[in-house]
Amino acid sequence: MAHLIKTFFGLLLRAVLLLMGLVFFASVLVAALLLLVLWLARALWARLSGRPVAPLVFRFGQQAQWQRFYRAAAPARAAHQDVVDVEAEVIDVAPRAIRPPGSGTDG
Repeated sequence: MAHLIKTFFGLLLRAVLLLMGLVFFASVLVAALLLLVLWLARALWARLSGRPVAPLVFRFGQQAQWQRFYRAAAPARAAHQDVVDVEAEVIDVAPRAIRPPGSGTDG
């Protein structure tokens, strides 16, 4: 009896995993078809309006992205250098002794 239940649940698990895989495949297929329909509608609109049909591409310019972030970080580095230079010029600081709280005057 235990072998029968074990076999039944094994087959049930396989069926559920197969259905999950089919649902995932169907969702990816629907997304791809939706993207295709959107591109075809875009191409049709370009033809109707007399513009050339441009391909749907996603460009990744690593060098341009690097330059953009590198230039954005330059003012922050310059501002940090200004702060360090100003703090280095402070010379009129009077040292004070550190006392535990409640041991005398507060000032």
